[in-house]
Amino acid sequence: MNFLVSVKDLREQMAKVQGAIVTKPVLPILENFLLDIKDGQLNIYSTDLETSMMTSMQVESKEDVQIAVPSKLMLDFLRNQPDGPVNFAVNDETFAVTVSSSATKGSYELPGQSGIDFPQMPAIESESGINIPANILLRAITKASFATGVDELRPALTGMKFELNEGGITFVATDANKFVRVTRTDIKPGIEHDFILPKKALNLLKTSLPNDDTPVSMEWNKSNVFFTYGTTRLICRLIDERYPDYRAVIPADNNNVLSIGRQDLLQVIRRVIPFASKTTVLVRLKLAGSELVISTEDIEMATKSEETLTCDYDGTDLEIGFNGNFLRDMLSLLDGDRIQIRLSTPNRAGLIMPEENEKDEDMLMLIMPLMLSTHS
Repeated sequence: MNFLVSVKDLREQMAKVQGAIVTKPVLPILENFLLDIKDGQLNIYSTDLETSMMTSMQVESKEDVQIAVPSKLMLDFLRNQPDGPVNFAVNDETFAVTVSSSATKGSYELPGQSGIDFPQMPAIESESGINIPANILLRAITKASFATGVDELRPALTGMKFELNEGGITFVATDANKFVRVTRTDIKPGIEHDFILPKKALNLLKTSLPNDDTPVSMEWNKSNVFFTYGTTRLICRLIDERYPDYRAVIPADNNNVLSIGRQDLLQVIRRVIPFASKTTVLVRLKLAGSELVISTEDIEMATKSEETLTCDYDGTDLEIGFNGNFLRDMLSLLDGDRIQIRLSTPNRAGLIMPEENEKDEDMLMLIMPLMLSTHS
C-alpha cells in the first residue's frame, strides 16, 4: 500500500490533532495517529478515549489504507523535513512503514500497527446542535477557562459550564476562589440546555480554533459534545456532574464601587506581586476618598511594597485583600480602558467587570477575598 503526501500539509494537519494524545495512555496503540485513506482522502485520528480529534486532507493514493503510526516519531520526522512530497509505503503483512523523500534523497523506516486495532471514533449521534462563530467561542474560552479548578474531588469545577437558552449562551468557570461568567446575546440557541466541558477539550479548542468567523458546529447528546470546524472535528466526553448554583454566590449588594484605569492597576499589581508572601500572594487594597493604596508584604523575606493610585471611588473607606495572581490574570483578560471593582465588606467577594462591555457580550468576574493580617 502506497500514498504520496506533502510534508507541509501533513505536518500542519497532524499538529492540529496531536493534543488529544497522552504520554502514558491506557492502551499502547493510543500513542499513535490512525491514518485512514479512502478514495484519496486521508483522515487522521487521535484519541485518549475521553477526547478524540480528527482532521482530513487530500493525498495521492490508488488504494485504501488504514495504518496506525507513532505520533511523536512522525511529528519529529516532519518537523525536520524540508517541504515537498514524501511517499509512504506500508508493508501489508508487518505494517512496517517506509517513508521516502526526494528532497533529502532519504529513506526512513518506522513501525506501524494495523488500523483495525485502533479504537473507533464516537459517531455523531446528536440530540441537538447550534452553529457559533469560531472567534466568539474562542474568546469566551480564553476569557473564562483560567478560572476552572484542578481539584479532582470536585470534578464539575474542573470544566466549564455551557448554558444555552432561548436568547443567548453563557459560559461559566469557577474553582470556588475565582469565577468568570461570559454571556453572549448574539448567539440564539433557541433551546434550554447545559453541559460541562472538560479542561482538556477547552485547551484543545483554544489552540486549534481559528480566530475568525469560521462557523463551528456544536452538537451534543447526553454523554458527548461534537465540535466541527473547517476540516477539524473534536469529540469530547462530558463531565457527568451537577454544576453548583453559581447565581447564589454572585453578591447583589456590593455598593462600594471603584472605577479605575485597567492598565494602570494591572501594572501596579505586576510590580508589587514579587514583594508579596509566596504562599498567599496577598495584595492589600486600601480605599479612602479618591486614593487607592496597593501594598504587599512578605515578613519572612523582609520585603514590602506600596503604591498609590488616584481613582474614582463611591463608597465607605475599606481595606480588603486578594490573591495578586488572580487579580493580575483577571485584569489581563478584561477588555477596555476602565474597569469597575464592586466591593461590600473585607470578607465578601468582590466583583470585577469592564466599565463598558463589548457589543452583545456581558462579562463578570468574581474574586474571593483573603484574610488580612494585623500587620501593616
